[in-house]
Amino acid sequence: MMIRTVTASRYVVPLREGGSLPAVVEADDGALYVMKFVGAGQGPKALIAEVIAGEVGRALGLNVPELVVMEMSPLLGRSEPDEEIRDLLRASVGLNLGMRFLPGAFAYNQMLRPPPAPELASAIVWFDAYVTNVDRTDRNVNLLLWQQQVWLIDHGAALYFHHDWATYHERARSPFPFVAQHTLLRFADRLPEIDAELRAQLDEARFRQIVDAVPAAWLAGESFFGDEAAHRDAYVAYLTERLAHSALFVEEAVRARALLV
Repeated sequence: MMIRTVTASRYVVPLREGGSLPAVVEADDGALYVMKFVGAGQGPKALIAEVIAGEVGRALGLNVPELVVMEMSPLLGRSEPDEEIRDLLRASVGLNLGMRFLPGAFAYNQMLRPPPAPELASAIVWFDAYVTNVDRTDRNVNLLLWQQQVWLIDHGAALYFHHDWATYHERARSPFPFVAQHTLLRFADRLPEIDAELRAQLDEARFRQIVDAVPAAWLAGESFFGDEAAHRDAYVAYLTERLAHSALFVEEAVRARALLV
């Protein structure tokens, strides 16, 4: 699996609703992207989570905007008057993450009718429980409606196990209690059936392709591992082990949903 690399050519506008101050940026392919910066407070781990979780979602057939690696020159934004933005751009020279901008998209909310179909809601809940995404709540849905379809965005908070590699085997078997706060949980009444369907679409070979798409620059500096290969192997091992124990987080989601309905 390959993720395209593009070069950022024009800083368009900051998106101040994001805590890490992402921005809409034009690339040398003429397209607009929401750019997530490696120099933001969450650092490269947020970008790693974006790539791995996003591409897992795509492998499951969920709508995830195209992800690209964005090369950024130190010249980008040099005339930006905002000091905070200038500092962020200076700290992010090199490789960043771009997510294809969806013009005219708007945020999903619980008031919209009809709600997502039970199969889709179940698939999204399963996916978020699998990648331990804590950021799909009523308060912060990270779901867009575009061209009459639901699109999943912003997975930088997923895979939080990688902030403490010493416990990643235990985290792979976590039931993920945060699923109780999922914005689509009440509609997800097909979880056991979806579990069997989605597990069949993932395997170690697919995980290897996804993890290999992460730029080496984002993996550098992780002292827990002796080299980059061991670092990538650990992501693959975690994803494989968590898939094998999906019953744990499915049972937790079913239990949490029963308390809502």
